[in-house]
Amino acid sequence: MSSPALHLLYAALWLSFGFGHSILADARVKARLKPFFGAGYRLAYNLFAAVHVLGAIGAGWWLFGDGAAFDRPSSLRVVQGTASVIGAGVLLAALFHYDLGRFAGSAQLRASAQGKFLDDEEPLRLGGLHRYVRHPIYAGAFLLLWGRVGDEFTLATALWASLYLWIGSRHEDRRLIARFGAAYARYRDAVPAFLPWKGKAWRE
Repeated sequence: MSSPALHLLYAALWLSFGFGHSILADARVKARLKPFFGAGYRLAYNLFAAVHVLGAIGAGWWLFGDGAAFDRPSSLRVVQGTASVIGAGVLLAALFHYDLGRFAGSAQLRASAQGKFLDDEEPLRLGGLHRYVRHPIYAGAFLLLWGRVGDEFTLATALWASLYLWIGSRHEDRRLIARFGAAYARYRDAVPAFLPWKGKAWRE
């Protein structure tokens, strides 16, 4: 096992990603920066986030990548492999419930080129997998992260990324309540965050 200092360093890299991602999503920060980026703010935000998280993961691979694989029983490998496949399916199904052009930021640029304005914020999505869990993208990511654990690097990544996702989900809930008010508050009280233990908990 690597020294605790290396794990703290890797945790700090994930913390920097989470902090930066949340700060740039804040409405006050967005209002200050958007004049510089215009309709390209959402795309720039996503590109910065992608570079940031890939940098953190790359640093983790450099810190822990030469570690030996864990000795896992075959039954655990099967469970993890199944979790990874389900997680990928949940993640893709959740993503395709959104307007991917707006989600990525390219739709805003196209609208601007046509002299139109398209808000970065999507309408409240309560259909599809959102009837079962509030954060299906995060739920799929949890399954993928822990399904991939096989050595010290993937374990550390799953741990710190999961902490980021949990904190991020709470921040997202607060942001959506601020935007949609009682409508989202009722939804939040009825639907679990990640595990669909209530079945179809929301009916439109």
